[in-house]
Amino acid sequence: QVQLVESGGGLAQAGGSLRLSCVASGSIYSINAMGWYRQAPGLQRELVASITSGGDTYYIDSVKGRFAISRDNAKNTVYLQMNNLEPEDTAVYSCYADYSVTNYDPGRLGWGRGARVTFSS
Repeated sequence: QVQLVESGGGLAQAGGSLRLSCVASGSIYSINAMGWYRQAPGLQRELVASITSGGDTYYIDSVKGRFAISRDNAKNTVYLQMNNLEPEDTAVYSCYADYSVTNYDPGRLGWGRGARVTFSS
């Protein structure tokens, strides 16, 4: 059983910063990509950022220049540093990991339960 647990959500202010963390634990052989989705009230879930094991990153246009994704492969942990926060960033942020449990496992997807980021004016 693989678990992903997020931390670091909370109350955000205009122009402020928050840092989300997500730790994957359990029977993990390797992790390919890790990343963050978010879902705001009434909107579809969207991929915010992702990072491969080699460090290649992707960002949705609305967060480019403000958010930074990173990971610690030794700790099976992915981070999302969110700077210059805006009201539109209010959402539940969920991490995911594309992982394998053996060297011949084609891969599977694990999800965290989500961390809420609420914007305060």
